[in-house]
Amino acid sequence: MAYMTVTAWKNGKHCESGAGYGLKVAVDDRKVYFKRQWKYIVLELEGSSTLVKPHVDKPSFWNETCHELIDQEIGKWLISNGLAPWPEQHPPKVRMAQVSGNRFFVYRENLAQRT
Repeated sequence: MAYMTVTAWKNGKHCESGAGYGLKVAVDDRKVYFKRQWKYIVLELEGSSTLVKPHVDKPSFWNETCHELIDQEIGKWLISNGLAPWPEQHPPKVRMAQVSGNRFFVYRENLAQRT
């Protein structure tokens, strides 16, 4: 199984509800693993029974600067796993693997702590 590294993202201040959080996908990985015809993807978050369905049928996901998967459940997961909030300009990086089609699995290991 091929893995990509994704970076935690937030749209501003930390919010305990998980709102405003997401995962930023590298442009090269987006080109390989994602299809423009998908309305959403399905994320399985390690340790969580909740399936998350962030929308990818929006211009901001396909431009050259944003490309974030945004959902409050992602924020809740980051917080519950001690990955959020993070120090300024040091967001955690986690692994994400394509299971099949538009279904992905996200691992909670913080790869940023390894470097």
